[in-house]
Amino acid sequence: MLNEPMIEIEIDEPVGIASLIIEEEESFKEEEAFDINLAETMNEGDLGSVADDLMSLVDTDIASRKDWVEMFVRGLEVLGMKYEERTEPWNGACGVYSTVLTEAAIRFQSETIIETFPAAGPVKTEIIGAIDRLKEEAAERVREDMNFKLTETMPEYRPEHERMLFNLGLAGAAFKKVYYDPSLGRQTSVFIPAEDIVIPYGSSGARTAERVTHTMRKTKNDVKKLQVAGFYCDIDLGEPVQIHSDVEKKKAEGQGYTLTDDDRYQIYEIQVDYDMPGYEDEDGIALPYIVSIDKGSNKVLSIYRNWEENDELKLKRQHFVQYDYIPGFGAYGFGFVHLIGGYARAGTSLIRQLVDAGTLSNLPGGLKTRGLRIKGDDTPIAPGEFRDVDVASGTVRDNIMTLPYKEPSQVLAGLLERITEEGRRLGSIADMKVSDMSANAPVGTTLAILERQLKVMSAVQARVHYSMKQEFKLLKNIIRDYAPMEYEYDPQHGNRLAKQADYDMVEVIPVSDPNSSTMAQRIMQYQAIMQLAQGAPQIYNLPLLHRQMIEVLGVKNAEKLVPMKEDEQPLDPITENMGFLRGEPTHAFMYQDQEAHIAAHTSFLKDPMIAQQIGQNPMAQQINAAVQAHLAEHLAFLYRRKIEEQLGVPLPPPTEKLPEQIEVQLSRLVAQASVQLQQLNMAKAQQQQAQEQAQNPVVQMQQAELEIKKQDADTKAKKVEGDLAIRQSELELKQRQAGEDPEMMAQRHQQEMAQQQAQAQMLQEKHAQEMGQSQELHQQGMAHGGHVHAQKAMQNALTHRQKMTHAERARKESK
Repeated sequence: MLNEPMIEIEIDEPVGIASLIIEEEESFKEEEAFDINLAETMNEGDLGSVADDLMSLVDTDIASRKDWVEMFVRGLEVLGMKYEERTEPWNGACGVYSTVLTEAAIRFQSETIIETFPAAGPVKTEIIGAIDRLKEEAAERVREDMNFKLTETMPEYRPEHERMLFNLGLAGAAFKKVYYDPSLGRQTSVFIPAEDIVIPYGSSGARTAERVTHTMRKTKNDVKKLQVAGFYCDIDLGEPVQIHSDVEKKKAEGQGYTLTDDDRYQIYEIQVDYDMPGYEDEDGIALPYIVSIDKGSNKVLSIYRNWEENDELKLKRQHFVQYDYIPGFGAYGFGFVHLIGGYARAGTSLIRQLVDAGTLSNLPGGLKTRGLRIKGDDTPIAPGEFRDVDVASGTVRDNIMTLPYKEPSQVLAGLLERITEEGRRLGSIADMKVSDMSANAPVGTTLAILERQLKVMSAVQARVHYSMKQEFKLLKNIIRDYAPMEYEYDPQHGNRLAKQADYDMVEVIPVSDPNSSTMAQRIMQYQAIMQLAQGAPQIYNLPLLHRQMIEVLGVKNAEKLVPMKEDEQPLDPITENMGFLRGEPTHAFMYQDQEAHIAAHTSFLKDPMIAQQIGQNPMAQQINAAVQAHLAEHLAFLYRRKIEEQLGVPLPPPTEKLPEQIEVQLSRLVAQASVQLQQLNMAKAQQQQAQEQAQNPVVQMQQAELEIKKQDADTKAKKVEGDLAIRQSELELKQRQAGEDPEMMAQRHQQEMAQQQAQAQMLQEKHAQEMGQSQELHQQGMAHGGHVHAQKAMQNALTHRQKMTHAERARKESK
């Protein structure tokens, strides 16, 4: 058998059991939905390994921020939210706290909520790219929709925001969690205290940390709802285990609560970059996941992918927005607890010493004798307390002695005031010394003092503004992706179905101004601009400046108080004429029929009834100026259209920014078109003037007169030429008879001819002068507007004609 030759078997398509299993698993994974709970498909061993690994990392993160938590807890001890019943050094000793820490937190919350959440809503919009009318209307719709959702659809938003601001001032860090809540069917943004967000202390913040843990507390019913909805795995977690941190205990103690009745589960929702078993990346890169683990039972409830399905880079989706008061050395910022907590503790000690000293001074205790033996123990004597002593002899006065308590120390009172003032100054809550400012000081000086006083608070407000901008971006994306495709109301402009397209065109930003933290500072800034505008009002947009000033003052309907050109709608010419009489602003638009508007407004000015009424109006000068300015706008648009007709193409919009080369080429083309338009207009004007003169009866009579004078001049010139010819013949005849030298005769003949030509030229000049005088008389007659001058001119012409005829007859008869 061993020596037998081996048989080779070739399998064309090897398919084994293992390969079938692998192919089946791969096919199953390919068919999995992207947003499924991966914990439902993983085995118990892998889930246990994931839970142990992640819980170990979370415990390390909690230990790394231990010092920050301890400092925060010590600060909460002197917050003064609960009166302390003290038994030392006696029962009922003073238990009040310094208010510097609480005052700082309350003032910061009050000032910031007004700046970041005005009554009209906290959102304004910013257009992406070039600005046009469609984008402006879309921005207005998005602004109204976002503010409607934050003020009406999400009633929890403002209370959550106020809670966040109070905790932000104290702890130095606070968080907002933005997500789509299926149970509510809408987006939501909830406040999360800093102690419930665990970040590796070496990280710079929640946005870039490799691991962010949210400590959640859910009741049995809440967990059951999520399990029934399929969000959590349907597993038995047992009874809730009470686990509370030092911060929770101190907060409960300060507010008068007890934690013994808290029967909620403590669940860690961990957003982590992790190499998940069974779903490893082919390059070995840890991918972002969201893992929920019950701390009491150490069981995994859910595992979800934390990147967009179509994202090739698989970038982590952001759900948390971190707010920082003052950035610290680690992931958490510094708040009032860290900055002025020591001042609050020192102030608390000094206040109690002063109050206790005053109490002892007003109600002193002492000793009484009874055999020189004191009954009771040697504990300190409380105010109003007298103890028995045994006295052998003496009077009562001699046997009673009050203890020598001093009045409250002035040194301690001064020290308390100094410490409180330092704490308030460091917390940027010191009152401004208005008395140090002169009432006549320039606005710039006052503004500089305000800026110096509010510089720290302005920086804090700028950080809050930045974080709110990130929060609004997350909310905008959720609204765009999950909210209904149409607006819940009829927008003022546009279609209800334009919602998603509108959100893609604009960005949403907070209404707060990071450059000025208070209304007083903004008012001073606008007053400074107003003073500058008075010096050169022609270079400022005064309506816009006044509207912004009104909005800063908090007055509603600023757009109605100060209308802008952009807010006006095109009107017909008659409505515009009515607006002139009422003193209302009107503006021309490029697409209107400019010739029709110009004709209507010109007729309006020339109407005798309107002119009479305007002349009696005390605002006549302003009305005429408004009409002329409006006519100038229409004329400018008409000129632009004529230039476009000469070019053969439309011009770019007036507000469009042109590249340098295109602007130069366009300027050359427009220059040529303007010259052509000028020549065309001049030719039309001359033709029109000629037509008007030809139709004027006075001009016609003047032309007839000039024609008669021209015929007379021609007749006289012909007569002179005939006389010269006759004279020359007579001279030649006489010379032949007298036998005169031909050369002498020719010279004399030339001299006589020259004299006669000179006389003829003088006669023509005289006729031309008479024609000019006649024309001047006609023009004077036209200026005075009467036909008398024209008739006189015609009569003079006829008289002159008769005189010339009689003179000609007399000359012929004399010959």
